[in-house]
Amino acid sequence: MQSLQAFLTAFFSFKAYVMLPIIIFFIALAVRLPLRQVVLSTVSLAAGFAGVFIAFNFFVSNISPAVQQLTSVRGLNFPVLDVGWPPLAAITWASPLAAISIPLVLVANLLMLALGWTRTIYIDIWNYWHFALMGALVMAVTGSMALGLSAVLVIAVFCFKMTEWTAPDVERETGLVGISASPVSVNGLVPYAVCVDWLLDRIPVIKRLNYNPHSKGDEPSVGSGFDLLGEPMIIGAVMGLVLAMAAGYDLGATLELAVHISAVMFLLPKSAGLIGDAMMPVTVALRDQVTRFFPHRKNLIVAMDTGFLMHHKSVMVTGLILMMLAVLIALVLPGNKVLPLGDLPNLFSVMSLSVLIFRGNVFRAVVAGVPVIITFLLIASNMAPLYTKLARETPSFDSAGLGLITAFTDGGHQVRFLIYSIYRGELWAMLSLPLLLAAIYMVWWRFQSSTPK
Repeated sequence: MQSLQAFLTAFFSFKAYVMLPIIIFFIALAVRLPLRQVVLSTVSLAAGFAGVFIAFNFFVSNISPAVQQLTSVRGLNFPVLDVGWPPLAAITWASPLAAISIPLVLVANLLMLALGWTRTIYIDIWNYWHFALMGALVMAVTGSMALGLSAVLVIAVFCFKMTEWTAPDVERETGLVGISASPVSVNGLVPYAVCVDWLLDRIPVIKRLNYNPHSKGDEPSVGSGFDLLGEPMIIGAVMGLVLAMAAGYDLGATLELAVHISAVMFLLPKSAGLIGDAMMPVTVALRDQVTRFFPHRKNLIVAMDTGFLMHHKSVMVTGLILMMLAVLIALVLPGNKVLPLGDLPNLFSVMSLSVLIFRGNVFRAVVAGVPVIITFLLIASNMAPLYTKLARETPSFDSAGLGLITAFTDGGHQVRFLIYSIYRGELWAMLSLPLLLAAIYMVWWRFQSSTPK
């Protein structure tokens, strides 16, 4: 068991743009793609993911000093540091439960496929750490590996179904068939997004408001005078100017930040396009091969990380607007102890599937995103002592001198926190469970209504 855990820790220490292409390479060979296509898809996928990571890292290196100076200028202090997802991943792989979680989820996925309980093929091995983290947190507070593993299965099955039920949204908005988003952080918001969309559809005037920079057709959805607001590069430049001026930058630094953010908004969709193009031949071949083994399982869905959605203009614009709002909300929210930094760019990914559920309507996505940000901040603040304690017990993560740490989005995830609180026996969480189940039913009902009979 220790050898397996050591192997998994070493394997998952690779960057996603190294590990995922290796996995896809062997999958592509297994589904008998021509060697030329295997190599082309693998290298394109690696280049696409590397481009996304490089763009995100460049974005963080530019926006973090501005956000920190903004708080310094206003004399604010935040006792909890947002260090992003790395400490959570370190906590996960240090848990004895991790080595069991991956084969457990793989077997659960294959069993559900065989029994016809899901159409999702969950090949996104990189994001399996989200499942294992759920189990590690439960095990940390209950002392029971059995309860931890049951929590792993609960969150995994939830993701299988959310991935399956949102595939029509991905196909409608991107044109990609048989593929959907996989991460817990993304799928966890699906029931909420579906309910918000249903509610907004029933509010006069509000239901007709639509700002969709990705919409196709000859006329922009908000009128020809707003054409520029449909371009992520322009939104990025404007946001850069506003942030730099609020932070007290001089003219040169202000213009540089505006150009840098604009460049990120141009480069991300280009890299994401590579990911989508690279995955389609593999996805088609994989679905065909799995169908041979499960001939009665039609329209299978391949679960992938959200990188392929970063080319969608509405996703990009929503993410950027919400990032600026997240910083502003963090400055004034009572009870908040963390300033979003390391995990801030993750809002692009976290809200991506919700944007598609809203049919690319940025107005709805931003309205829905504000409560999401508020709960991220409060939960991430609440969980900071536990994350800090577990990180300090983890040899692979150096937390010396960091004080209290957390992760803005992954550490403040609502569904994970709800499940964690249920296992702790908290009354509010148990009373909230029927609401979550009702929201999940809404997702299923919506999926059934949109599926041809």
